[in-house]
Amino acid sequence: MAYSLTWDLDVFFEGGGSSVTFLEYIKKLEQDIYHFDKYVSDWKVKSDEKDRHLLGNIIELFAQTGRKMRQAGAFVSCLEAQNTKDSKAHELRSQVTKLSAAFQTALTKLDQKLVMMEEEFFQDAIKVDPIRELKFILNERRDRAAERLSVEEESLINQLAIDGYHGWSQLYDTIVSSIHIPFEGSRLSVGQAANKFADPDRETRKTVFEEWEKAWGEKSELLANTLNHLAGFRLSVYSKRGWSDVLKEPLEINRMKKQTLDSMWGVIAETKEPLVRFLNRKAELLGVDQLSWYDLDAPIVESGSSNKMPYQQGAEFIVKQFSRFGAELSQFAEKAFEDKWIEAEDRPNKRPGGFCTSFPESGQSRIFMTYSGTPSNVSTLAHELGHAFHSFVLKDTHQLNRGYAMNVAETASTFAEMIVADAAVKEAGTEKGKLALLEDKIQRTVALLMNIHARFLFETRFYEERKHGMVSAARLNELMVKAQQEAYGDALAEYHPHFWASKLHFYITGVPFYNFPYTFGFLFSLGIYARALEEGEGFEKQYMALLQDTGSMTVEDLARKHLNVDLSARGFWEKAIGACINDIEEFLQLTESHSRKA
Repeated sequence: MAYSLTWDLDVFFEGGGSSVTFLEYIKKLEQDIYHFDKYVSDWKVKSDEKDRHLLGNIIELFAQTGRKMRQAGAFVSCLEAQNTKDSKAHELRSQVTKLSAAFQTALTKLDQKLVMMEEEFFQDAIKVDPIRELKFILNERRDRAAERLSVEEESLINQLAIDGYHGWSQLYDTIVSSIHIPFEGSRLSVGQAANKFADPDRETRKTVFEEWEKAWGEKSELLANTLNHLAGFRLSVYSKRGWSDVLKEPLEINRMKKQTLDSMWGVIAETKEPLVRFLNRKAELLGVDQLSWYDLDAPIVESGSSNKMPYQQGAEFIVKQFSRFGAELSQFAEKAFEDKWIEAEDRPNKRPGGFCTSFPESGQSRIFMTYSGTPSNVSTLAHELGHAFHSFVLKDTHQLNRGYAMNVAETASTFAEMIVADAAVKEAGTEKGKLALLEDKIQRTVALLMNIHARFLFETRFYEERKHGMVSAARLNELMVKAQQEAYGDALAEYHPHFWASKLHFYITGVPFYNFPYTFGFLFSLGIYARALEEGEGFEKQYMALLQDTGSMTVEDLARKHLNVDLSARGFWEKAIGACINDIEEFLQLTESHSRKA
């Protein structure tokens, strides 16, 4: 069957931003949050038998309300992404943000009640059904709550965050929706313009990049204010809680130790030489002395190459390759295409980038991207399907055990991406085609080990400076270029000073430091993928078992249980990066005699 390029949102709430059904839904959700909050507020903790019963009831209400909150947030995210000019969607976002703050306030109260319970009683209570399976989650919430402020103070923070913290994030979306990139007499959305950086014509890339930098530069003062105030709010909260390390919360959220993060980045920092050799070889192939930022995604194969895939062909290729790994993954992907779970059309006013979001009340997911037929687009599509499969695997687990962290979320997506990328290289019909696909695969390594590294370096340094006051747009540019130079090993002739402005991830409030989890997931999935190749078809069940545990243990315990490896040691990361280097060595060997440089 022919697959649709646009998704179906009406199956959830008919009418888009004007949906009467959705308005009724969030009105009912508001009542549910109120009753949940009241139930928690009225609970007088005594650490007796009555508390065992109350705890079970409250946890069930928590799960039910959380599912509905997630459903509402996912719907609005999809509306905003598909049309940045949808003013009704922006109005709905404000309502959902307000509900989310109210729900978080209720959860803050719940967490404080968990802290009030006597330790021995609490540990005994969570060993009994029906909440036995939530032992990790409840202990985690209790431990985190012990490091927070009082209920009143945390509730006030949640309320102020609506027009403060989250408000600045929403302002960013508003600013971005007003940005257009002039090109050949037309005005491109930022999403359309970003795709031009993969154009085979260097003059096109350069022209778009110059207009791109100019457009973001014109908004840089507004965006610098936005970023500074968003960070300032976060830092003020950290200060009140007595937290001096800006990585404390992101590490906590990602359920990983700082030693693990330090080991990962340490190995990456010491393994830049092969990546630099790849970039230098690519420059030779493109006939330039040194790559510029706008050359990073440039194809080394001329336009008109058979590597371009129409959407239908790309979808069928993904399903075929997934089937070679396991029936569950391929059947799931086929269903996602058939049931219109994916928004891929290339049109104006779409938000740039891609994402996957789950609708837990409906047992479905939705994938957003802009598809133009490049190998990178096919990889992105596979990547987002990996996210959706992760949610599918968790569908029968308790709602509270589905809250996996971003770093392991990227594991499932990157794993799916690798299946497709490896297959594309192996099945290439010509040496030229193989070269282009291998290069595209390595490009993702460059993005995850260099681009993401630059984001991490920039953000950690920016936050340290922000502790002492506002950081100007000019200084943000300096910090960004310095981070890029370090992360790319000085391999580029020109960098992207306004990357801090153009990258949405710096403005997301849901997860602080929206960068290192991508790299963790990429390298972690390399280890899983290697195991899959060793064990063959039967590995799918083991893989799904690992995914089922992602929401209920630390990443160190997850790796120890399912892979028998120690993530805090350098060995795992060195072996993972070794697989990336193998791809680079193959690329360098294939291109030894193909340089287009005189």
